[in-house]
Amino acid sequence: MRLILADDSVLLREGLSRLLEDAGHEVVAAVGDAPALLAAVEAHRPDLAVIDVRMPPTHTDEGLRAALEIRERHPGTGVLVLSQYVEKTYAATLLAGVGGGGLGYLLKDRVSEVGDFLGSIERVRAGEAVFDPEVVRQLLARTSHADRLLRLSERESQVLRHLAAGMVNGAIADRLHVSLSTVEKHVNSIMEKLELPQTPGYSRRVLAILHYLDG
Repeated sequence: MRLILADDSVLLREGLSRLLEDAGHEVVAAVGDAPALLAAVEAHRPDLAVIDVRMPPTHTDEGLRAALEIRERHPGTGVLVLSQYVEKTYAATLLAGVGGGGLGYLLKDRVSEVGDFLGSIERVRAGEAVFDPEVVRQLLARTSHADRLLRLSERESQVLRHLAAGMVNGAIADRLHVSLSTVEKHVNSIMEKLELPQTPGYSRRVLAILHYLDG
């Protein structure tokens, strides 16, 4: 697998590079800021980009915004975002972002669990969505949702699985051979049955997907 690493910590970049290369992967570029990341992706077209959420100059959301741009401009490139802490808004924004390909959001502590980390990289490259269990737990805090998934009809469960795969309503309608309005009705029903709140700053669609991923 061909990868690009983006983190302002030289030590972390070098450590990840060695870890990935020892596992048989090729690190085609290792950069320290978002502009260099975007340029490297454009030049190398990697299979996967591993990106820190916070990078220079402001150390806020440069990495996240670069990840969203990569998903939009290079849908064939998987994106795995690393964060020091659970950034609930960032995680929800990333999951709701445009583009195809695999997607992951892990806490940096998971890197020390080498086997799981390498497995996550493979899953993202294969097109899966991989979210840190702690991120999911905090996004869905104080909700007991396992039984709520059982409320869904068979068709609603199919729609939710397609949502979790990153498909938009129109694509789901084509896949299930139903009208767009039918899919929209199913999506609204899913939101109600899962009792998802309409909280400012959070996407009910994203929370529904996280229910599915965690269930």
